[in-house]
Amino acid sequence: MAVVLGTRPELVKLAPVIRLLGPAAHLVHTGQHYDTDLSGRFLTELGLPEPTLLEGVGGKPRAVQISTALAQLDALFADEPPLAVVVQGDTNASLAGALAANARGIPLVHVEAGLRSHDRAMPEEHNRVVIDQLADVLCAATEDNRDLLRAEGVPAGRVAVTGNTVVEAVREHLPAAAERAALLAEHGVTADRYLLATVHRPENTDDPAALRAILTELAGLAAELPVLFAVHPRTKARLEAAGLGHLLAALTPLAPLGYGEFLALARHAAVIVSDSGGVQEETTVLGRPLVVVRRSTERPEAVDSGFAELVAPGRAVGRAVRRRLAEGDAGLRRLAETPSPFGDGLASQRIVALLGAVASGRPARLSVAA
Repeated sequence: MAVVLGTRPELVKLAPVIRLLGPAAHLVHTGQHYDTDLSGRFLTELGLPEPTLLEGVGGKPRAVQISTALAQLDALFADEPPLAVVVQGDTNASLAGALAANARGIPLVHVEAGLRSHDRAMPEEHNRVVIDQLADVLCAATEDNRDLLRAEGVPAGRVAVTGNTVVEAVREHLPAAAERAALLAEHGVTADRYLLATVHRPENTDDPAALRAILTELAGLAAELPVLFAVHPRTKARLEAAGLGHLLAALTPLAPLGYGEFLALARHAAVIVSDSGGVQEETTVLGRPLVVVRRSTERPEAVDSGFAELVAPGRAVGRAVRRRLAEGDAGLRRLAETPSPFGDGLASQRIVALLGAVASGRPARLSVAA
């Protein structure tokens, strides 16, 4: 099985599947987001095998990333045709993997199929729609995702509701209580009494006005409680280019975090502010409130279940955070008792069972449900 990926979130979400596949998995990293400090660290932390790493993809425009990865994947699949190709989500790497599989007539399995933001300004929306149309087996995380696919005309026989592998990833990699306590002490914060923030999406980082608005709100909140700000390399570069670095003075900037370290800090944050898609899922497993700074979301389940609130950059961020803080311990208890809408933690087992059927040439049993 060729497992094609290119970003850290894909590493996290496909790690349970890759481990279950064992030697049958050939990990191919396109290099879309590859560096020793981040992707290399994640590979080690997640216990994944050394990947086949493609060249000339990282840091390039979207079309170049896709075309460069596609050419190399096509050559790879021509030399060693896999029994199936597995992609996850909506990245440029996933689209390249899907196109390469389709061109070579190799069965394609799409993990986390059926997400829709209905926002055509998002490149990821185009990626995920195309991948879903190409996929032979679509592993939908939720029933809503399945229903969206069916509404688009995807045959029922190609769709399975498996749950989301993020549930088991979080459960497996959340450090033990003692390790989490030590980490909080290292950062000088108290459980349930600090804010954790991340910002990295182009709609926020590539617009200096939006970036300024978000950081100004975070700085205002820092007068009320500590704000830990995990600085993504993309965000750091945009801050420096826009001359906004001074806005970090009131915050506690953090170097890129390992996955377990991020989960530990998120687990005990009073509120999390982020524009990440994966964080929208992870907070439902951790039982923490999230303010999502975006114009749209492809994960409405997090909002509908009460974990997340969608806001625009600016004062709405501060208002949403203060509403959550006002709920206090009672609000945190309520979320802790609310089940994640993304499944029961058995998604990877269901996905690997489907892969086994695909690889053997048997019809995939798509009646499995999370």
